[in-house]
Amino acid sequence: MSNYKPLKAVAVRQAMKWIATIAPHLPDNLILSLLKPQINYIKYPDGIDFVNSIILQAKRYFAKASEVCRNRMAVNLFANYSLLSGEKRNDFIAREGLGPPLLYVISPTMRCNLTCYGCYSANYNKNDDLDFETIDRVITEGKEYGIYFVVISGGEPFIRDDILKIFEKHNDVFFQVFTNSTMIAKKKLTKNIAELGNVLPCISVEGFEKETDERRGKGTFKTIISVMEELRERGAAYGFSVTATRQNNELIVSDEFVDFFVDKGCFLGWYFNYMPIGRNPDVDLMPTPEQRNYRRKIIIEMRKTKPIVLADFWNDGTSVGGCISGRVYLHINNRGDVEPCVFSQFSVDNIKGKSLCEVWKSPFFNELRARQRGMKNKLRPCMIIDRPNVLREVVSHACARPTQQGGEATLTKLAPALDEYARRYAEIAEDAWEKEYGEERETKKEEHSASESGEATMEAESKGL
Repeated sequence: MSNYKPLKAVAVRQAMKWIATIAPHLPDNLILSLLKPQINYIKYPDGIDFVNSIILQAKRYFAKASEVCRNRMAVNLFANYSLLSGEKRNDFIAREGLGPPLLYVISPTMRCNLTCYGCYSANYNKNDDLDFETIDRVITEGKEYGIYFVVISGGEPFIRDDILKIFEKHNDVFFQVFTNSTMIAKKKLTKNIAELGNVLPCISVEGFEKETDERRGKGTFKTIISVMEELRERGAAYGFSVTATRQNNELIVSDEFVDFFVDKGCFLGWYFNYMPIGRNPDVDLMPTPEQRNYRRKIIIEMRKTKPIVLADFWNDGTSVGGCISGRVYLHINNRGDVEPCVFSQFSVDNIKGKSLCEVWKSPFFNELRARQRGMKNKLRPCMIIDRPNVLREVVSHACARPTQQGGEATLTKLAPALDEYARRYAEIAEDAWEKEYGEERETKKEEHSASESGEATMEAESKGL
């Protein structure tokens, strides 16, 4: 019996390699019908469509992937992370009384070779890089809890000369890396990325060439396309990442835009709302509530027809159960400060002095999870722009400190504008929640009760109840 677990793991990994080889030859309907029992837990149709798009896009990618890249995705992402992590997660729950993170983001550096206006991470201290040993320790600890999917952000991760060593050492983990791609081009890293097979670069764009070069510098878009073409030739997976602003919101959900990056071979596309944090925060750059809702509706429809995974960090609450900040993920910045989210830049603990488990069980994160349980409308998940009162209260209770210069502006100077945005978006989101999802609207009384409930259940949450 002592040899059962490793033998089972070997069998599952070999099976996933075989499935990845034959999947491109199977009908879509057959694959989805076989996997349907595994996603029955998803409550809303658009959430099911999202998962189905991942499954079918993996099938399409496996047909053109190199053998190394196909096997790494099949083993690391689907076997290690999706199929084999359950036992480790259950052990964590039994031992600690709550579930571990499903994933985390590490920003190993905040150094960057570009100076994009409105960058959310521009005001972090750039003198400190997170040391290799700490990164290694965190990833190793995460694997003990079943976390085999790690997101790398920054700064520009590929500015670090040792970044590939991290991916190579942890070759059983699947890494998604947000990058501007220019250092990949400069250091000629596409071959290395393809040979590793466990790295999926998500390359930042702002639209087409005009919009991208306007924010990121002349010639950047051509570099991005060149890197994508090299990665495609080598059989690696990659995607795009785009920040929605008031100026480009409609463009980036147009058929023309999405089809362009489908034609360029992108596996997925990430959408992020511009957030008034970092360099010269400007609330007027945010998409209006109406624009945000428009983007939500368009992406839901595009998932049904476009051969690409489309993910919207602010509008996919129905797919992931609401806000994931501090509930199923966290962010470790370049100094080791642990934040609930890359955009919620407040911290109590530093990973250099505590384990991942200790931080996860902290009063700060416990209160976040308790407050989230009272948020019924999954179209209003964010405690920064949808429920800013929650962020102010939780930060105050935990005595959390801003981790980026000027970060307190979210709680002070920008508070009136964020409150007004939240009020306007709530009107739209409550209407959609009732009409599109058949759910009861949140009343003011319910929101007040949710606030009280969050505080009252902090102690129970800390005990894993």
